Amino acid sequence: MYRQSPYRLIWQMMNEPSLIPLEQKPKGAWQGVQGVFTDIDDTLTTDGAITAEALDALSALKSAGLQVIAITGRPVGWSKPFAQEWPVDAIVAENGAVALIEREKLYQEDEATRAIRFARLQEVASCVQREVPGAVLARDSHGRETDIAVDHSEFNHLNESQIGHVVDVMRREGLNASVSSIHVNAWIGEHDKWQGACWIVRTLFDRDLAKEPDRWVYVGDSTNDQVMFQHLPNSVGVANIRRFEAGLLHKPRYITQGERGAGFAEMARALLIDRRT
Repeated sequence: MYRQSPYRLIWQMMNEPSLIPLEQKPKGAWQGVQGVFTDIDDTLTTDGAITAEALDALSALKSAGLQVIAITGRPVGWSKPFAQEWPVDAIVAENGAVALIEREKLYQEDEATRAIRFARLQEVASCVQREVPGAVLARDSHGRETDIAVDHSEFNHLNESQIGHVVDVMRREGLNASVSSIHVNAWIGEHDKWQGACWIVRTLFDRDLAKEPDRWVYVGDSTNDQVMFQHLPNSVGVANIRRFEAGLLHKPRYITQGERGAGFAEMARALLIDRRT
């Protein structure tokens, strides 16, 4: 597997722009924005649950005519009730593999492919638990259909060395791996949050996201949001992203004062003000 030179990575990180406080965003810069993508854990949620403030912000965005899509590493089973209850157009779960639109479930892969890959994922999950002391699968694993997740900060704690070991085993076994604020996720296939975002925009709205990146805002909080930060110029990190900042190859353009749900609500207010100017 190709590994980028560590010197090149250091150069890129040193030359990545510093995070700009959201309050310093030029007035009216988001006037043409038509939609919002958002992570869920530690972006919409605080202490594991969505806050009233964040839920009100979602409602305000939808009421203003904006398209709102959540993109998460969480499993489709866990996401199902939120897709039905929250004011969102869709939830893209398992890092882009499957989408929920109210009660409808859409997959990027056919059933036969999913079955073959699911069996392989379970083999790698067992391998990780054998090789990494302290590694346990996430409690939401029963709802996962296209990936696996190891808990590092939700109900179980792994240090940085253990997290790195988990990632190394997953990648050695041929899986894609990404670290969120609570889990290490791994999957088989070319999808990720960005590819999943492009897929759902094409599916729902018959539009090409890659040709209109400036019309969307993305809000996230951790390293598995980097691919979205990379592609969308109107990207925002909630304040708790500082925990991961040193390891981000691609950073968000702006950062909020508030953490988690409060930070998301701060972004929504800034966007709605621009929409009214």
